Amino acid sequence: MRDQGSARGRGGRPRAAAPVPFDAVVLAGGAGRRLGGTDKAAVRVGGRTLLDRVLTACRAARGTVVVGPPRPTVRPVIRAREDPPGGGPLAAVAAGLAALGHHPGRPPSPGAPPVVAVLATDLPFLTPELVAAVTDPPDGADAVVPVDADGRDQTLAAGYRVAPLLTALAGIRAEHGRLDGLPLRLLPAALRVHRLATSPNGPVDCDTWADIAAARTRIRDDGRVLEEWLAAVKAELDIDTDVDTGALLDAARDAAHGVTRPAAPLTTYLLGYAAGSAGVDPAEAARRIGALAARWQQEQEQEQEPGQAPQGAPGAGPGAATEATDAAEGATGR
Repeated sequence: MRDQGSARGRGGRPRAAAPVPFDAVVLAGGAGRRLGGTDKAAVRVGGRTLLDRVLTACRAARGTVVVGPPRPTVRPVIRAREDPPGGGPLAAVAAGLAALGHHPGRPPSPGAPPVVAVLATDLPFLTPELVAAVTDPPDGADAVVPVDADGRDQTLAAGYRVAPLLTALAGIRAEHGRLDGLPLRLLPAALRVHRLATSPNGPVDCDTWADIAAARTRIRDDGRVLEEWLAAVKAELDIDTDVDTGALLDAARDAAHGVTRPAAPLTTYLLGYAAGSAGVDPAEAARRIGALAARWQQEQEQEQEPGQAPQGAPGAGPGAATEATDAAEGATGR
């Protein structure tokens, strides 16, 4: 994988390496037999469909193909169908690659990203960070495949170099005469795979209603509520921005305690408006709001102390005039 460490930008801070360009193929054609025939891709976890959660995780892809029946999606995608419909994962991967202009037995399309993420639709906790990791294969590897806590390969949460993937699919078709109905394990067996250990809370799949219930419980019970809510809001509003939740919560808390409780939601609204319409950095806006709330609270505390003049008011002490002048010059930028 690429060296993520040494480059530094303005102010000596580390500069992130440029992301590796990739396409994504999302497999959403399963029949949902273990869900009683329910369309798995449309099942909601945390207020979002499983399909939309995966599409949000891979939104950095240059092109995204969803292989399966047409469904509403959180963002525009290329639609494709495996041949025959319901023909299994290998046929779906081939259909997704074809929709991107790649065909088994032929060289990859010129100018296309050299790597493709192949993702199942039932991965509610797939993250952009994991997608970025699997689409940056190390030298000598054809694929990066995560390994779950039980030691199982997550072949449908993986990244593949397009050229060897096409060669592998062509070899499987030549050997078996088809791709439909064949087991997915034939694919990694034909590739040089780099396996990537993931955390115990990594990209678990949801095959049964018990799995769905566990995923919904996990969102509520392990401290993910705020993170999940913010992700859902960003997806709903089609915005992609990092949110310093600590800074925002501190600003709202300071407004509630230092001013008045209803100031918290209204302050958060104004902060968002400033970031969206005026281009103010959210972290800087939160810092300034926190400082304002602190000054506000300080004034209130001084007013409550009998016999104490407010800071900077006439009679507040020999430094009052100087402080007032400094404040005025600061306000006018002088």
